[in-house]
Amino acid sequence: MQEGGVTEKRPPLVSNEGNTENNTSQPIQPDSGVDLEVQTENGSLPPYSILPNGGKAFVIVAGSFAALISPLSSSIYLPALDSLSRDMNVSVSLINLTITTYLIFQGLAPSFIGSFSDIHGRRPAYIISFTIYLGANIGLALQNNYVALMILRCIQSSGSSGTVALGSAVMADLSTRAERGKYIGYAGIGLALGPTLGPVIGGLLDHYLGWRSIFWFLVILSGVCFVVILIAFPETCRAVVGNGSVPPASWNRPLWAFCVRRSQFCDEQRAADYTTIQQLKRRPNPISALFLATQKGTGLVLMYGALLYAGYMAVISTLSTQLTSRFGFNSIQVGLCYLPMGMGSISSRWLVGRLLDWNFHREARLQGMTIQKNRQQEIENFNIERARLAITIPLIYLASLCIIAYGWVMQYRTALSGPLVMLFFTGLTTTSAFSTLSILVVDIHYQSAATTAAASNLFRCLLGAGATAVASPLIGAIGIGWTATFIAGLWALGSPALWIVFQQGYRWRQKLANKEQRKLDQSTP
Repeated sequence: MQEGGVTEKRPPLVSNEGNTENNTSQPIQPDSGVDLEVQTENGSLPPYSILPNGGKAFVIVAGSFAALISPLSSSIYLPALDSLSRDMNVSVSLINLTITTYLIFQGLAPSFIGSFSDIHGRRPAYIISFTIYLGANIGLALQNNYVALMILRCIQSSGSSGTVALGSAVMADLSTRAERGKYIGYAGIGLALGPTLGPVIGGLLDHYLGWRSIFWFLVILSGVCFVVILIAFPETCRAVVGNGSVPPASWNRPLWAFCVRRSQFCDEQRAADYTTIQQLKRRPNPISALFLATQKGTGLVLMYGALLYAGYMAVISTLSTQLTSRFGFNSIQVGLCYLPMGMGSISSRWLVGRLLDWNFHREARLQGMTIQKNRQQEIENFNIERARLAITIPLIYLASLCIIAYGWVMQYRTALSGPLVMLFFTGLTTTSAFSTLSILVVDIHYQSAATTAAASNLFRCLLGAGATAVASPLIGAIGIGWTATFIAGLWALGSPALWIVFQQGYRWRQKLANKEQRKLDQSTP
């Protein structure tokens, strides 16, 4: 059957990302009722990763905790804004600009480090990121003027933000699409804990030890993470080690790898399988993150994800001021009030992960695709857009209702429990929706996972920076209730973009693949 000039083919069976030879799997019956996960066969395809499930979980969690430093560095700073304003003898508005510039560099820097890591490996990228971050924090703890604060916060953001893209890339390196939802809970621990614990820790440190102690705390925490990376974190980039069976250069191995036998940490023993290497090395290109936005489906998903994140940032960046003005809270009390939103974000990782895996398996049955354990699923003829966005779109409408409720209970100065409950549900729904959008983009552009995550980070942080800059003046002009309603209205008005991707994204992706194949055929002598 043809649709829009694109021939629909029977979905291929299972692929190890480009290695489809000797594939002897047989398609399942879509309504046979048999669990797809157990339909594994002893074919000749290599495993997607030689690490066992426990090893995958450890590496993904380690990458997640490394990514903790980016959101933590942003949120730990919020309770100390008034203290910094007094000590620097500048207005709170000028201090708020350091949040805006932090977000701008948080969006720009991963484009460079992500592209670098997709070619040269995750470990070198982590080493560069942590070196920059440690130096910036030491400088922040010692500086005494506003200009130095602004510049060093930009450098701090440049060092920390790359770890977010690297964490997403590590998850893509190790997990297949069918199991990616399961691992999103592990991958999101750091990203969820940062906004949750940051304000609490920052409030306590600022109240008892002063704002400089915040940056010394970050030096200690990042130093510990850096040591763990050096000692125990293996190289996972599929352009360097394939499925893990190809040994990296000796300088790119964790210290513990020199002390243990390979059989102690590998699930399947085999010779180095160079067929699992994904791509040839080329010069890093940070502009490639921008190219992703030119693709119809990917561009719409990236733009909507940025819009969603901007609304989220408008809430958390103004929460401190709202609590102080309406309830007269000190920095410790303000920090504690960030906990409900953070707990909602943490809960979302496990909830949405289960939903994503369940719906992926359901769509696989409907589309007649076989799923083999630890073998990647080829999506050239699988509608991954439908599988992911069927979960995303309802969550967006729920998030819109939650943020409206938060704005108006805060506007009418209800009991504190009202805003806190709505903050929990706002964090739960917005983080769930954003996570599914991020996974969809990584699913489609698996060969450059870090660059893809960097593209997502670029657009959301730039739009988030703008939202942070205008949120306070907007609240001053129309109130928190109408501001929240305005944000929800933008989310609702933008949602048809996702409906379009839900309906047309698969067809667009097939057209693009056919176009690229024709170019390749024409260039081949």
